[in-house]
Amino acid sequence: MATVPLSQLAHGRSGDKGNHANIAIIAHTDAGFAWLRANLTAEVVAAYFAPLGASKVERFEAANVRAFNFVLYDVLAGGASRSLRTDTQGKTLAVALLRMEVPANGPA
Repeated sequence: MATVPLSQLAHGRSGDKGNHANIAIIAHTDAGFAWLRANLTAEVVAAYFAPLGASKVERFEAANVRAFNFVLYDVLAGGASRSLRTDTQGKTLAVALLRMEVPANGPA
């Protein structure tokens, strides 16, 4: 099955909230938003970021802007002032998620 990066369907931003991170994924089109609603679940995002050890992932919908906000709890290894990770504030998490390969037969 052919795949494309998620970035072909959406753009995103991310950042920290203490030891938690949020990732906003915003679809380019209505069709892309519908595809994201059906396929980019909290479970999919949790599995993708499993190596970072999030305790929980929640998804919130913002349909008026064709977006989803994912909150990854306890994913920043203590947060900006305590973590020894390179990205202590989760600023690169959106870019990492946008690199996820999704089926090429998604929305047009």
